[in-house]
Amino acid sequence: MAVGPRIVAREGDRLLIKVVNHVQNNISIHWHGIRQLRSGWADGPAYITQCPIQTGQSYVYNFTIVGQRGTLWWHAHISWLRSTVYGPIIILPKRSIPYPFVKPHKEVPIIFGEWFNTDTEAIISQALQTGGGPNVSDAYTINGLPGPLYNCSANDTFKLKVKPGKTYLLRLINAALNDELFFSIANHTLTVVDVDAVYVKPFETVTLLIAPGQTSNVLLKTKSHYPNAKFFMTARPYATGQGTFDNSTVAGILEYEKPPHLIVSTGKLPLFKPTLPALNDTSFVTNFTNKLRSLASAQFPANVPQKVDKQFFFTVGLGTIPCQSNRTCQGPTNRTMFQASINNISFVMPATALLQSHYSGQSNSVYSPNFPIYPKNPFNYTGTPPNNTMVSNGTKLVVLSFNTSVELIMQDTSILGAESHPLHLHGFNFYVVGQGFGNFDQNKDPAKFNLIDPVERNTVGVPSGGWVAIRFLADNPGVWFMHCHLEVHTSWGLKMAWIVLDGKLPNQKLIPPPADLPKC
Repeated sequence: MAVGPRIVAREGDRLLIKVVNHVQNNISIHWHGIRQLRSGWADGPAYITQCPIQTGQSYVYNFTIVGQRGTLWWHAHISWLRSTVYGPIIILPKRSIPYPFVKPHKEVPIIFGEWFNTDTEAIISQALQTGGGPNVSDAYTINGLPGPLYNCSANDTFKLKVKPGKTYLLRLINAALNDELFFSIANHTLTVVDVDAVYVKPFETVTLLIAPGQTSNVLLKTKSHYPNAKFFMTARPYATGQGTFDNSTVAGILEYEKPPHLIVSTGKLPLFKPTLPALNDTSFVTNFTNKLRSLASAQFPANVPQKVDKQFFFTVGLGTIPCQSNRTCQGPTNRTMFQASINNISFVMPATALLQSHYSGQSNSVYSPNFPIYPKNPFNYTGTPPNNTMVSNGTKLVVLSFNTSVELIMQDTSILGAESHPLHLHGFNFYVVGQGFGNFDQNKDPAKFNLIDPVERNTVGVPSGGWVAIRFLADNPGVWFMHCHLEVHTSWGLKMAWIVLDGKLPNQKLIPPPADLPKC
């Protein structure tokens, strides 16, 4: 399976990308992690910022990259089409501005994907009908290739050829549909220098965790001499939920170029394999995420909001709805169907795009602006789950005034099993000021927040059986989707949206919609 075309740009560039739909499905493309300052029409999630592009139609995505450099990615943002429609966005620094780390000899994108033997649209539509968990993938891929650990794909293996004594920048992207992944290269150490296109304080690690939607730039320093061996680079899931998942491993091979004058044995080279953490190794994940800190230098400051105008508390997790009339379903019981929710509301996608109805002032029949800012019925979120697991549904949004400073606590629940949820916010980066296990304690936990150099990113894992606290400044007018980046949970309703109103000044207002904006 081919990964889509690479988009290479520089910080400050304006991009015009014409997307022509030659397939039978409606489609739209999201430029994941791009801030889209005042250009919300180009953000891409279907029915949120635009109607999808219909068969035979086209749309020009028009946006400028402001104050960002690093690795991001683009993907389809409707139903499960992103399983095969995705590619890298490489943002180089402005000319003559160096990386805040050693200049690499070479840069290599490494994209993790998920391979299904059957059509993913059929998989999710069947699951939504039966109310059960969807069929899982058949393999993971590196740059579209599943590699030698699967039955028939040894010829389809990604090989990274390197020279001894050099530094390589690996641009890692997790484009898998439903799985957080551990990644490691046998007998080599990696230095993490960037996540989600934001520089971090460099640290060394043998293994990385990368959730769907997340990116990371890492430096690979090769061995100083030809090692006379090959090395597996492997990825496999970090899985905390109770549902089934694809418990397989994708491998690529790191190969050293042999110096011409070197005489080595002509036999088969030994192949070393890395040891990855256990599938549910939450303590590794916690230790790894705690090492992530913003560079917070004079050149690349961490502008953490120090005061909070509005605090929100969102529960995130699974739930149920009843089967339709007299049917048996394949949910947690044969009378229920799986759902997922934020503050017990499973989000219903509108039939027309939210941004258009907000901009035109014709929102009454499309959405209501009263999304709950904390759970209506508080309970022991990570303790024994309540007997009633039913969720309500609706198209509800939070409305924020321009430049509101927001603190959001996202709390996992144990309903139908505690689980790690990678939450992605469109239109913003946010600072991850705190995280912990159990129930968030408003009296004790804020004292431990890091307001100096917290990591800044666009997708964060809500810890399994725990909580995460983020802060961001609502300085970008528009309608901004927020959802779990595990696609199955998004399909079940683990999503919502924020409206950020225009500010008073001309440069604080959403630009008018482009003439070729698709119609529903």
